[in-house]
Amino acid sequence: MKKIAVWLTVFACLFTGVVFAETPKKGGTLVFGRGGDSAGLDPAFETDGNSFMICDNVYDQLVLYADESTDIVPGLATSWDISPDGLTYTFHLRKGVKFHDGTEMNADAVVFSIGRMMKSKNVKFFKDSWEFPKEQRPAEYWLSMEMDDSVDRIEAVDNLTVVFKLKQIEAPFIANMGMDFAAIVSPTAVQKHGEHFKSRPVGTGPFKFVQWVKDDKIVLEKNPDYWDEGGPYLDRVIFRCIPENSVRFLELKTGNISICQFPNPEDIDLAKKDKNLKLVSQPGMNVGYLSFNHTKPLWQDKRIRKAFAYALNKKAIVDNIYYGLGQVAKNSIPPNLWGYNDDIEDYPYDPEQGKKLLKEAGFFEKLKEAGQDKITLWSMPVARPYNPNGMKVGEAMQADLKKLGVNVELVTFEWGTYLKKQRTQPPDMDLFQLGWTGDNGDPDNFLMVLLDGLADPNVRTQWKNQEYHDTLIKAKTTVKMKERIRLYRHAQELIHEEVPMINVAHSLVVWPMKKQVMNFKLHPTASVRMHNVWMK
Repeated sequence: MKKIAVWLTVFACLFTGVVFAETPKKGGTLVFGRGGDSAGLDPAFETDGNSFMICDNVYDQLVLYADESTDIVPGLATSWDISPDGLTYTFHLRKGVKFHDGTEMNADAVVFSIGRMMKSKNVKFFKDSWEFPKEQRPAEYWLSMEMDDSVDRIEAVDNLTVVFKLKQIEAPFIANMGMDFAAIVSPTAVQKHGEHFKSRPVGTGPFKFVQWVKDDKIVLEKNPDYWDEGGPYLDRVIFRCIPENSVRFLELKTGNISICQFPNPEDIDLAKKDKNLKLVSQPGMNVGYLSFNHTKPLWQDKRIRKAFAYALNKKAIVDNIYYGLGQVAKNSIPPNLWGYNDDIEDYPYDPEQGKKLLKEAGFFEKLKEAGQDKITLWSMPVARPYNPNGMKVGEAMQADLKKLGVNVELVTFEWGTYLKKQRTQPPDMDLFQLGWTGDNGDPDNFLMVLLDGLADPNVRTQWKNQEYHDTLIKAKTTVKMKERIRLYRHAQELIHEEVPMINVAHSLVVWPMKKQVMNFKLHPTASVRMHNVWMK
């Protein structure tokens, strides 16, 4: 009877299409082809995806996101408790975890890693009173998310217990603790390397840092003592910098790389036809946008900003540059995120209405008063999850704005320089392209980080609107989901009316790879995780 039952099970699996998972194979090197280099590898002070994809593999946070979702799972903390008033979070840490330099991961390391970002270092160590660096860059994520207004005190009460005391309720706090900026670093390594820690990272993650050849490659090797059972399976991961999309895809086809990040959309069909390749895809939790330099008087009149919104043929951009692998964006958060306001009607493509608004606002007179006969449009030099080709999108926008009679000069720089210069809001920048991929599945992570210039000077748009700011503060300091949704919907209405930036597209993320690459999964946050990946 037992044999009959076994055969019935086998036939049932065959007819229902069930495929038994293969046993992961240990060993091998995976080469990941990406469009740009990292800016730095100290997670507290970086903001770009090319930096964070390395951090995803070198470091861990107290909590992590589940595969293919933003659900929270234990990380370096096995559990946590929240006080009834929502103001005290107690994290219980894993025992026996070591940093890559052999030092102990403990409560003091957590206090140091998070405390170093605080403006007022209101912290208490248990046994190792680490000295914080006296000179360091601004912790942009921490600042733009107004974490100093939320976190009052961090205390190591024993070797494996850390308590966070908050000043106010912070609804996304646990989700925030899974973000890259909250990674736990080796205090010993930070003190040893100082400002050079950003190029000599030491964490507890599944892979150890080995080498960085600027604008060429970053090499990681397996951490054999990783705390999580199972992986890592790979011996090495090499992140190669290959700026040209077409060249990167050719490197995949010829077998020189294992995964191709951000291929040209037209190469997707070629990948489908190649018997040696396969595709993985996921709707992107992202937005690509065009913003105004709000520090300049020229862009203070919302009629001018609306005129530009009417001028851009976003559908043509999505059809011809994204090759349909995306959708036109009408809001600053993607439609797969809770709180999305679908009642908003986007500005239609209407150049004549744009011309009318520019005339009403006296745009060309204001341009002349500013000593300009043209405007600049900064366009990204690299492909990003939210924009497959920044320069091509810039050229399309340039052509659209010319129909309004506006002369546009395209400007670009190397990626790290682009990010650094744009942050300063220079007067020779009028418009700029950027985008965002969500970090934690909370609307606050889009709406505050992208647009609330009253929150912090590091917010890249530097749009300042008191009603918008107050709305976001109310939204993140209540735990009532219905009220949070109402407030975020209202915030999107304010964005639509004031047009601080023009939302262009939400992309579908599709990456081709060798068929030998197993268990690589795209993540909504655009994290690149190699922990469970193996080569067949």
